Amino acid sequence: MILDTNPKRTKKSDDLEITEIKTIKGKLSEIHKDIIKLMESSNRLRSEAALENSRQEYLHSFLNYLFDDIDTGLNRNMVKKCPEKETCTSAFTAFLQNNARLIKTNKIDEALLLDNSKKLNELKCGAPYNICEQCFSEVSSLFIKQINFMRSMRIYENNTEQKPDISALETGAVLSEILVPISNKQRLDILKAVAFEPRSFSALSKLTTLIAGHLHFHLQKLLDCNLILQQHERGDYMITEKGFKILKNLNEMYSSLQHVSP
Repeated sequence: MILDTNPKRTKKSDDLEITEIKTIKGKLSEIHKDIIKLMESSNRLRSEAALENSRQEYLHSFLNYLFDDIDTGLNRNMVKKCPEKETCTSAFTAFLQNNARLIKTNKIDEALLLDNSKKLNELKCGAPYNICEQCFSEVSSLFIKQINFMRSMRIYENNTEQKPDISALETGAVLSEILVPISNKQRLDILKAVAFEPRSFSALSKLTTLIAGHLHFHLQKLLDCNLILQQHERGDYMITEKGFKILKNLNEMYSSLQHVSP
């Protein structure tokens, strides 16, 4: 038989003790959460610092590569026998190295790139000899290469958050439903022809110069992929919403690429 060693203990005191224990547990839980947050914050800061160090090392390595590329290109392709070679080599090297250092900035400054391009054109306009064209051709090539390289680097750095979206891209479906149907010139011409108005079989035959069997083959490909539809069994052909979106995006992509340096 267990005896109560505290006969004065009441239900009220028991409830009070339970409440206090719950309060203590709650505070301990909050402290535990705060500790976890501090640890996570510390780990995140260490990770960010490590990433930044890696980024700086990465950029430093590529900057050295660009500098080496400048030396190699100029030494190999500039005019060998020219009284101004040493002076021009020094000026070209300084110009290209300053441009290459833009890779270390957080974003591409298009205004600076345009300004550098103008400076290069000004130098070219002041060239004293006909043979200067060969040297400036090499400098221009190295300059464009640097710009393209910097833009490619920014693609990798600025689109990290889009990785999940890109990884979700179903390459098989893209090939079979989009790229294969429009990879043929006649099919793309058909899609363009029906973009804003329905077209008959005979009209499409004249447009594509395809005879009946071949035209039917290409139309069926577009029909199977739901890029076009036929009003009825012998009716006109019309573009679908899917087909129009693909055509519109192709047009926008093509237009945007016209402003990209080769």
